[in-house]
Amino acid sequence: MVHGLWDTPQVFSGLTNHLCRDDLVVFAPHLPHHGGKLPLMTLAHDLDRLIIQRFGGKSQVEILGFSMGGLIARAWLQNLGGFLRASDFISVGSPHRGTFTSHLVPSFLFPGIADMKRDSDFISELNQSSHLLEEIKCRSYFCRWDLMACPGWEAVLPNGSHNLLPVLTHKDLISNPDSLRILAKDILIGRH
Repeated sequence: MVHGLWDTPQVFSGLTNHLCRDDLVVFAPHLPHHGGKLPLMTLAHDLDRLIIQRFGGKSQVEILGFSMGGLIARAWLQNLGGFLRASDFISVGSPHRGTFTSHLVPSFLFPGIADMKRDSDFISELNQSSHLLEEIKCRSYFCRWDLMACPGWEAVLPNGSHNLLPVLTHKDLISNPDSLRILAKDILIGRH
């Protein structure tokens, strides 16, 4: 599980409580973003190193990314070969087409946030190699009026299922009890 900007792995505590099963190993590494100062590819390399440390270089994994964490996970999948070992990619409130919210932030001060601009090189490169995601099962979850991944209805991957969650805010996507029940159910059903 890959957390987003200004979050820590603790953001997944509610979801992991719903996923308590003996056959499920949940790994939520801490990826310090330094307030958006680190480019997302740097964080994808950090994620790669942590996955290899935890699971070795060949074990199959399922990956879930919340908010900016979904873009970091996607960069790991598409740019660092993660698609070769991932069976599932679950994206929750991630601005895969960029977000207007990041346009309010100066690029030279916060390159990680600038990577999420709608016209950024980072987003364009991911979209050009999105065919690599066809190798894995992809699911996107979003809320219509999300102000962080704005517009919310575009916070979806180019392929796979797109699922509207019955919540109003970005943070509710990963904390609202109704949202958590839906996510946990879909994750557990998707494993069979």
